[in-house]
Amino acid sequence: MFRALTANLFAHESIETTDAKAKELRRVAERLITRAKRLGAVAYTPNDQLSDKERARRIAAQQQIGAFLRRFATVEKDGDTEKVDLVEKLFLDLARRFEKRPGGYTRIIKLGHRRGDHAPMSLIELVERTAASKKPEKVAKGDKPAKAAKPAKAAKPAKAAKAAA
Repeated sequence: MFRALTANLFAHESIETTDAKAKELRRVAERLITRAKRLGAVAYTPNDQLSDKERARRIAAQQQIGAFLRRFATVEKDGDTEKVDLVEKLFLDLARRFEKRPGGYTRIIKLGHRRGDHAPMSLIELVERTAASKKPEKVAKGDKPAKAAKPAKAAKPAKAAKAAA
């Protein structure tokens, strides 16, 4: 279950799940990001610029993470589905994005309770998201369009006629 949740978190960069799963998922995802990040620049340097020792370190780390994380996921962008290599994204994108950050790569936002079973729900997301993966921001309070005027309520003639009689 946590393999699938972690894969979806890395693919979509934010998912909605229960509080308990989000708290446990944070531990799993942050350990994988830290593993990729510990390689330093070796994680995202092109293969032809690496020495044999550095290349072997990266391959070993990729195999270790690949044993836990599924390799590919499909992501929908602009109405098209795109196949994403999750191990490659972890090493090339996330390791570079979080290289200066000492930890705390995820954020948990409590959403309230689920309607059916009243389970506490949370949104877990990567802290530094890319501009392409961010959802549109909400409109500021002063920029809201004016609301349309509500139609006047008509008096209820049936009840008014009974009350008069």
